[in-house]
Amino acid sequence: MARIPGGLGVAVVKCDMPKIVLIPGALFLAASAAWPQAPSLRLNTQEYFEMPGVNVMAFQDIYPEGHQAGVVLIQHGVRVASNGDLRLDPVPGQWQPMPKQDKRVVAREANEIVTWLSYPDPTRNRRGFNPIDYPDLNFSYKVRVRAEGKQFRIVVDLDQPLPAEWIGKVGFNLELYPGALFGRTWYLDKYSGIFPRQPNGPEQKDSAGEMQPVPLATGRRLAVAPEVDAQRLVIESSTGDLQLLDGRNRHNNGWFVVRSLVPAKAAAGAIEWIVTPNSIPDWKSQPVIHVSQVGYHPKQKKVAVIELDPADPPLQTARLKRISEGGGFEEALSAKPAAWGRFLRYQYLQFDFTAVTRPGMYLVEYGNVRTEPFQIAEDVFRRHVWQPTLEYFLPIQMCHMRVEESYKVWHGACHLDDARMAPTDYNHFDGYRQGPSTLTGFKPGETVPGLNIGGWHDAGDDDLRIESQADEVFILASAYELFHVTYDDTTVDEANHVARIHQPDGKPDILQQVEHGVLSILGAYKSMGRVYRGIITPTLKQYVLEGDTANVTDNLFYDAALGPKGKTGTHSGAADDRWVFTEQNSGHEYKAVAALAIAARVLKDFDPPMAKSCLEAAEGLWKQDRPAGGLTDRITAAVELWQTTKNAVYGQAVLEGRKQVVSNIDALGGEVGRVLGMIEDKSFVEDVRAAVAKSFARTVEQQKSSPFGVPYRPTIWGAGWDIQKFGVQQYYLHRAFPDLVSADYMLNALNFVLGVHPGSNTASFASGVGARSMTVAYGLNRADWSYIPGGVVSGTALIRPDFPELKDFPHLWQQAEYVLGGGASNYMFLVLAADQTLSQ
Repeated sequence: MARIPGGLGVAVVKCDMPKIVLIPGALFLAASAAWPQAPSLRLNTQEYFEMPGVNVMAFQDIYPEGHQAGVVLIQHGVRVASNGDLRLDPVPGQWQPMPKQDKRVVAREANEIVTWLSYPDPTRNRRGFNPIDYPDLNFSYKVRVRAEGKQFRIVVDLDQPLPAEWIGKVGFNLELYPGALFGRTWYLDKYSGIFPRQPNGPEQKDSAGEMQPVPLATGRRLAVAPEVDAQRLVIESSTGDLQLLDGRNRHNNGWFVVRSLVPAKAAAGAIEWIVTPNSIPDWKSQPVIHVSQVGYHPKQKKVAVIELDPADPPLQTARLKRISEGGGFEEALSAKPAAWGRFLRYQYLQFDFTAVTRPGMYLVEYGNVRTEPFQIAEDVFRRHVWQPTLEYFLPIQMCHMRVEESYKVWHGACHLDDARMAPTDYNHFDGYRQGPSTLTGFKPGETVPGLNIGGWHDAGDDDLRIESQADEVFILASAYELFHVTYDDTTVDEANHVARIHQPDGKPDILQQVEHGVLSILGAYKSMGRVYRGIITPTLKQYVLEGDTANVTDNLFYDAALGPKGKTGTHSGAADDRWVFTEQNSGHEYKAVAALAIAARVLKDFDPPMAKSCLEAAEGLWKQDRPAGGLTDRITAAVELWQTTKNAVYGQAVLEGRKQVVSNIDALGGEVGRVLGMIEDKSFVEDVRAAVAKSFARTVEQQKSSPFGVPYRPTIWGAGWDIQKFGVQQYYLHRAFPDLVSADYMLNALNFVLGVHPGSNTASFASGVGARSMTVAYGLNRADWSYIPGGVVSGTALIRPDFPELKDFPHLWQQAEYVLGGGASNYMFLVLAADQTLSQ
């Protein structure tokens, strides 16, 4: 945010009662903002250590593979260190052993937190989602974190010494966030240096033959960023040397690592560190003003949300200023912001400027803080807002295509050798599971024809999940049907596997994208008689590849007879082809039915043969026997088939699902609302209307739990996708039941994505959209610290228990990943819905 000189008069605004906000796993209660006269780290009501500018959490978070667990340090509003714990690798990655947390005790009188942990974790050891192959090592330990004045002590006690063969392999790690350290200095005893922007060598082999980074230095006392008061951190070891390592040498998503090895024969006090984070006296977080980074329609409710440190007394005035055409600013509104109360660790104010409707460019000022410019105009959502998703993100995510943009190639034609049937009784490292049968006539290892066309890569990965593909087709087809999107800025040549951005071909881009998704689903149905569970690379080395996806495989079909290095023009002996997994999952199959059914409608005039194939496949899949389950998705599929075919069989399936519709009205109310005029059963209609009214009343009540105007419960994974989905559901409900459901929360959901969300980073989740957006994100170009226009990131995540975070760091997938399956497409839908609703 830009800063402006000067200040405003000060008035204290207080709430009569503290607000309580319930988040899964924690209760947040407004605490006293007063600090003791001599600040020191003390346990607060949220069970972590606190003093001005410094927070120390201990084993409250549960996501080590996402650099979010163990001992955590937040320094002057920035999470600078995390994952403090015993690990079996110098620089661990996602699929390496992690401990199981057995017990955590907060000892207030001792000002200490004690956590008991053990290896292996039975829930991850060769089982579950993302299974890990643990070594034959069983041991238990505890980590004691005790605050001592402005320092804290970390002590690791083992229940018994490590086996001799594990000496030199187990150590206590603390990860340092690299994004805040590039160009900063460090001292480790007599050694010194600068934290490098890129990982530099050399590497060396460890005792297991694995390549590991050579430490930057080794010693007993490490000083991190001593030249910066807000970042200065000292770590001292009394039990052995500290190693400073660059974890990015081995894993692109790695952090800098401080590590101490467990000594031989050590048990109690095996590791002991003193950590001294610098604290700036009387530090308070700076105010943050959350506004839509795009702007507002004149008819729209407009509320800026102001985030304050609990110790910061609210000011009397906030100002809305219009940027003058001739230069300078005109004051459009000056008012006292309303006190909202406490949410997570901050207090919030709301500045309502709904009354301002004059077109132009504006910004909000509060004290010496100023927002980026935003627009108020009737056409605010009509250009540069939803289009980047359709003209950039979706083409760039297209699988089996070469994607060009002027002088640039985003990626080459990829995975043209799809796909071989996955092994049976197999648990893939990314959570795919193949049962005892392939459920088809194909044997494990056989190439399944028809899968080397269509589909979109899932986020930063290159796998195709059926639910993601079906959701994309469904939301894109719905957008075309409801908003008549005929925008054309891309050439899509399926026959030659080429897409060209900014080269119109006379065809609606959105329908070409619907076709591309349908091609993947139809290819599976025609070959296997069913949909796939997913299509994914077989090896971890392929899976983690960043950059051009054309390099994941050789694009030649596998033929074992050619030998490992043999190849022809179409086949090779390299077993690098992706695997296709199957499953029995009624919900996923009904999602595919619904997608094919609506695709048949919107493609009827655009591509009649494909529309016919879609309907034949949808009805064929509907008739198949399948296990019980997926009832909500079954009703959606029935609704779409009923609209497409007008066949009463599907209408009857909707009516028979009355109980399911009423009990899942949030998800199904808008969908059933689309066929309400076709339903003659008046009692059914009245039951649905009554359920919708109750649902909307709940929404109104739930949105009061946060100051952002939406029902929002932060979790480890950013809520952007969930909020967008909620917004789409609200639009459907408003469209079907305008007398019962207002458009307010649909519009609030869009504002949330565009910048009205918690945390110091007020960026739009939609990359390249608005004055400030997430331009460092988890896409195929994440290694370049870059972004894909129109992609929508996961969003603000929760560092437990109460710290909202959205870092400009491309490898935190829980915050910065371009989630497929309705992520960006739901955002695009919301923008179109907002424009239509406000322009009526």
